[in-house]
Amino acid sequence: MTPRPDRRAPGLVPAVAAVALIGTVVAAGVASGAFLGDDASPSASGGGSTSVVGTVPPPAITAPPTTAPIVKTNLSETLGDGSFGDEVASVQTRLKELGFDPGPIDGQFGTLTRASVWAFEKLVMQTPRNEATGRVTNEMWQLMQEPLVVLPRRPEASSPNHTEIYLPEQVIIFFRDDKPALISHMASGTGEEWCEEVTISPGERGNENGTEPLKRGECGNSKTPGGVFAYDRQRVGPWESALGTMWNPMYFNYGIAVHGATTVPLEPASHGCIRLPMTLGEYFQSLVSIGDQVFVFDGVKEPEEYSERDKMPIFNWIDPDYSTTTTTLPPASLPRAIPPGEETTPQQAEPPAEREQEDEPEQVDAPPTETTTATTG
Repeated sequence: MTPRPDRRAPGLVPAVAAVALIGTVVAAGVASGAFLGDDASPSASGGGSTSVVGTVPPPAITAPPTTAPIVKTNLSETLGDGSFGDEVASVQTRLKELGFDPGPIDGQFGTLTRASVWAFEKLVMQTPRNEATGRVTNEMWQLMQEPLVVLPRRPEASSPNHTEIYLPEQVIIFFRDDKPALISHMASGTGEEWCEEVTISPGERGNENGTEPLKRGECGNSKTPGGVFAYDRQRVGPWESALGTMWNPMYFNYGIAVHGATTVPLEPASHGCIRLPMTLGEYFQSLVSIGDQVFVFDGVKEPEEYSERDKMPIFNWIDPDYSTTTTTLPPASLPRAIPPGEETTPQQAEPPAEREQEDEPEQVDAPPTETTTATTG
């Protein structure tokens, strides 16, 4: 095996080397003479062969050499929140080409552009998530202009399209025919225990036969397990579950889903679900289908190493200290853990008819009262 390079050393490794970027493989032209090194001094233009960076040994990659010169530009200043103009538009265009979604190519550096830069920093530059800045320096811009290609860690997925979730970096990639259709910043489970009032929509686990939203006190553990899964059901629009409020959830591990959310910080923040920026939550379902495989990399084991028991989430339990003066709790218990394979028919769900969609879908969190705290899965 080829030894892994020292991340502190400048330069790139050959295309067939096993090198390091957790959760994915990134191929890039070596024209600049540097990729991730702290001592990098990227050039303004150049050409060269294609190389690969990664964290665990990926399959050998052979990419066609890049012989055409790369004509680069320089930024006049570091770009960040509030920046505007042609340079911002150029960054947005390049991010879009690579598979990120910075929002409209309008020259305005807003929250979606910042989230895309976060994802680029964490995925390509291997910046620790708590050190990502969301700002584009000229050095980063030089790297961004390289002929980068993001390749899947699991090109052998059993479904034509699949999703890869990288918990250490808090990045998710939706692959279609092994090409990144969307790369996004995300937020997963915190791993912490919680107790609060939850609202469960009719037809959702815990309120399968209900006709009205159910409110009750529950406790849980905000765990996002690693493993290999598949999307098995979906909902459209706002949806309430025992893990919180979701927008267009796509479930893959019991109550754990990928969904849009209003708050997607740099650190894990959910009750176990995978939060996406709300704008991406509006359309990501068009990139996936029921049955598509989902690989969750936790940085501890390979997804395939986890058993069915290991992959199961920690199911919620009734909060014994919960009380309310506005809701009468039915004598019901939480649903049992359904063994894999028992549920054979995906639930084709519609949003609850009695809950009207608001003009601005971003406002999906219920306003808090003295006894209620709105949460997001």
